[in-house]
Amino acid sequence: MSSPHPNAAAFQKLIAERRTVQDYRQGALPDGALQRALEAALSAPNHRMTEPWRFIQVGPAARQALFEIGADLKGTPEAPLAGAARDRLAAKMLNPAELLVVCQLQAEKPEIAQEDYAAVACAVYAAMLSLWSEGIGSKWSTGGVTTDPRTYACLGVDPAQQRIVGFVWVGHDARPEAPKPKRRRGLDQVFRSVP
Repeated sequence: MSSPHPNAAAFQKLIAERRTVQDYRQGALPDGALQRALEAALSAPNHRMTEPWRFIQVGPAARQALFEIGADLKGTPEAPLAGAARDRLAAKMLNPAELLVVCQLQAEKPEIAQEDYAAVACAVYAAMLSLWSEGIGSKWSTGGVTTDPRTYACLGVDPAQQRIVGFVWVGHDARPEAPKPKRRRGLDQVFRSVP
């Protein structure tokens, strides 16, 4: 049996320690960090080499528009989102240094669409690991804003061509320490072998 790669332990530690960041402090990312993360994403495994991932970096004006869509979805005409609830949503949507919208090219065949979604998920994870290796947090989120037709219009995404699969928030963690790992099942609970 061959020896592990010299970087294996460091890489496995990086994977084990990565956490989803919920709260961000304001501040720009280091130069090139986002581009390096996206380059890592392009290396994701991809059956049939369809390269189904598309990424959109969302600037301040579009982020404000997405925030307003989110506020509209959380409120009602009779009771628009206001006060502390609106402030919390604003912090969530406007504080992180970057917002990436992740899209998947639409495939006609369901089996290819499923494979492509798996490839996009791998690409997102590769980007998140790259960011974490540079001390940058991230969060992959979905929800009403990601599926709203106004979001597609705001971002110039044609739903006949692409499907928004999520937002990836990117920035520096506002908490002084990373959260403790959540309890997960052990390998013995999720793995078995057959002869």
